[in-house]
Amino acid sequence: MQYQRLLNKEKRPSKEEILKTIGEKSSLWLEIHKFVEKNYDFSPELVFFTKKYGWTITYRKSGKTLGYFFPEDNAFSVLLVLGSKESEKVDSIKNRLEARIKSVFENTEQLHDGRWLWIRVLTKSDVESVKLLLQAKRKP
Repeated sequence: MQYQRLLNKEKRPSKEEILKTIGEKSSLWLEIHKFVEKNYDFSPELVFFTKKYGWTITYRKSGKTLGYFFPEDNAFSVLLVLGSKESEKVDSIKNRLEARIKSVFENTEQLHDGRWLWIRVLTKSDVESVKLLLQAKRKP
C-alpha cells in the first residue's frame, strides 16, 4: 500500500509542514525523535530519499545510519536496516515487540545488505517497539 508522503524534491518541508502532514500522530513522531536525540549522539538530517519515498529525517554519524523517518499523511514510517548481528539481537527480543511489528521482522528476509524493516507507526505501542529495535540496533 502506498502512503501519501512528501514527494516534491523541489520543496524542502519545514518542521511545521512535517508535523501538519503527520497530523494527529505528530505526538508519536515527536516522542520517538526525543528518544533518539536523548539516547544517541546522532544528528538529524532532512534529506530527499528517492522520488518514490520522498523526504525523510535520517540520523547519521560517521557514515553509519541509525534509521530513516518518513512523514506521511496522518502517520509516519520508519525504515531500519539491520545487519545479521543486529537481526540476531532483535530475534532474541522479538517477543517483546508489538505483534504487528514482530510480524514485520519475521516476514522480512535477511539480505546481504541487511534486513530492511519498513514499519508504519500508528500507535504508542508501535513507538515502544521501534525504541526496542533501535536499542537492539545500537546501544544507547
